[in-house]
Amino acid sequence: MKARALVAWNVLRIRGQRGIPQEQLAYDAQIDRSYMNGIENQKKNPTIDLLERIAGILGVHLSELFIEPPEGAPPPRALPRGRRPMRSGKKK
Repeated sequence: MKARALVAWNVLRIRGQRGIPQEQLAYDAQIDRSYMNGIENQKKNPTIDLLERIAGILGVHLSELFIEPPEGAPPPRALPRGRRPMRSGKKK
C-alpha cells in the first residue's frame, strides 16, 4: 500500500474509533474540512508537520499513521454524515 493510502486508511480508522467528526478534526488541525476530506480520499498530500498535528489531535504517535492494515482487513467505516434526518411523524 502506498504512503498516501496508508495515511488515509489510518486517519479514517483512528478518527472512527475515537468518534471524532471530520469537521472537528479539520478545525483542530487548523485546515479546511475539504482538505481533510482530500487527505482521507488520497487526493491531498499533507506535509509531515500537518501529519504530526493530526496524529497529536488523534492522540497517537505519528508512526501510527503509517501502519499497514492486516491482510484482508475491511476498510474503516466512516462516521455517519451530518445531521440526522427528522423521524417521520415527529414535529419540532
